[in-house]
Amino acid sequence: MTAMPPFPEAQIESLARFLGECATGTEISRVLADRRLADKSGESTKWRRLHWVFTTVQHSDHAANRILDFIQGLLSPARFVGRHDEFERIRADLNARLAFAGLDFGADGQFRPRAAARTLDEAEARVRTIQAKFRGRRIHAEVLKYCSTELMQDNYFHAVFEATKGLAQRIREMSGVQADGAALVDHVFSVDRPVLALNTLQTDTDRSEHKGFAALLKGCFAAVRNPLAHEPKILWEGEDDAADYLSLVSLLHRKLDDCVRIQPDQTERAG
Repeated sequence: MTAMPPFPEAQIESLARFLGECATGTEISRVLADRRLADKSGESTKWRRLHWVFTTVQHSDHAANRILDFIQGLLSPARFVGRHDEFERIRADLNARLAFAGLDFGADGQFRPRAAARTLDEAEARVRTIQAKFRGRRIHAEVLKYCSTELMQDNYFHAVFEATKGLAQRIREMSGVQADGAALVDHVFSVDRPVLALNTLQTDTDRSEHKGFAALLKGCFAAVRNPLAHEPKILWEGEDDAADYLSLVSLLHRKLDDCVRIQPDQTERAG
């Protein structure tokens, strides 16, 4: 990374206070040591320790690079395995504090430049969390796996497009069938020779539910992904449509959670 201009004092304090709440004192000490940042502050409060270190190193370097390096160490995505929602919340809050510096902390733990915010409203609008965007809706982790970056950038059009592509990819991974769209669903969720089954397929009700789920999958690809691949972005409705579409994709992923792989010798009994 090229030399980053020093942060203003107010921004250093804001970052120190925020990061002090993101980790234990032991974790902060470990990352400081890993980054060869000496803490000679004599302070016991986490944020005051960080404030002293940040101020000292920035004064020495005339740049903010080592502060950013510390943040990458403390907020490494590897630390948050199994805590995706917590990581995204922290990342959004951090980006609110970095917006005026023209930086964005990505889901991969890397910093990227972006146009600097000019007002507080603009900074906060950029980094609204996914939970705030879709309050009251459950967004499945498999959805966020494919489109969290687009959502954080308010890029709803491509967020939905990536989420539906991710739905097809998950079916391929679960089934081992390399097809797409309706052809993929027809092969994998056949009633007579299914590769994946939503239930035991032993009763008419079971088979009806299984066929209905397959129809929902095909409808999602036909009504959501395929039109998005062809229609102009400017004609799209934005956040309201995204919330509804992503809720549908989330529902389908939750149903996939319940599906089981049918072994070849089970196919006859399942049918």
